[in-house]
Amino acid sequence: MLLLALDTSTPAVTAGVAALDAASGAISVLAERVTINPRAHGELLTPHLTEAARACDVALTDLDAVVCGVGPGPFTGLRAGMVTAAALAHGLGIPAYPVCSLDAIAAEAGTGAPLLVATDARRREVYWARYDADGAREVGPAVDPPADVPVGETRVVGNAGAMVSRAAGEPSFPTGYGLVRVAASAVIAGEEPSPLTPLYLRRPDAAEPHERKRVTEVRA
Repeated sequence: MLLLALDTSTPAVTAGVAALDAASGAISVLAERVTINPRAHGELLTPHLTEAARACDVALTDLDAVVCGVGPGPFTGLRAGMVTAAALAHGLGIPAYPVCSLDAIAAEAGTGAPLLVATDARRREVYWARYDADGAREVGPAVDPPADVPVGETRVVGNAGAMVSRAAGEPSFPTGYGLVRVAASAVIAGEEPSPLTPLYLRRPDAAEPHERKRVTEVRA
């Protein structure tokens, strides 16, 4: 099975093509393109995915599914990946599987010990989630100031890992392998994917206007 993996939930613009063996669950990333640029998700994502497909001689019509990171992440960048994934899936007639981007980082990091993933949420906050030694998410995703994240002795990864722990390490961003690893069982089983619903975690900055206050008194 051939899968296209996309993620724009972090400053990384990620697109890759992976082969998923339906019998063994083995994953092989055939080609991947990644650029760290928080202002170029919309500009670079389509060139990245077409370049990745071309590099491994895969036509988009050969794809069996799309896997897309749905955050948590900032609205502007996150929607670029999700709109692209939805459009491709619709146009090609294939399913699009949503993946929590923190789960993808955890999957790339591997199992064997408890893990905390933290990515930059801006505004002096981080998105984070905790995982047990088997890689199952225990807490999160959530958004909090770094000082409020319960780190303890847990291994920390993610591009904002250093904000919560001096010992933070790699991986920093979602990868094609991590995205496919999270969605693999559902893809192999042919499950109906959940809707591509973004994990913003924050309330929108914009608000509906309220009735204007009267600034002058109306007298009869």
